[in-house]
Amino acid sequence: MAAKRNRNVQVNFRVSPHELELIEAKMAQVGTTNREAYLRKMAIDGYIVRLDLPELKELVSLLRYSSNNLNQLTRRVHETGRVYDADLEDILQKQEAIWSGVNEILTRLSSIS
Repeated sequence: MAAKRNRNVQVNFRVSPHELELIEAKMAQVGTTNREAYLRKMAIDGYIVRLDLPELKELVSLLRYSSNNLNQLTRRVHETGRVYDADLEDILQKQEAIWSGVNEILTRLSSIS
């Protein structure tokens, strides 16, 4: 008499050839050739990291703003030979905001386990 299977529910899904290559590459990284066991383990124990970081969008915006200000300041210095304290202060404040945003993002990323 054949042994009764514990796993009697079948789950099927389709992948593209490229996705299959990626799956097989991941399997090779962990040293397994049993696709069924690998996919079952990943479906049960694997996790998806969804990075929804509004701070990242703000950081990109600050970087653009800071880059534009720096370009304008450089142009003005070349034209007039003068640097204005207010311009430098604005750039310094934006740089501080950028670093603060980077630190916030790194803190949030480090808490992902």
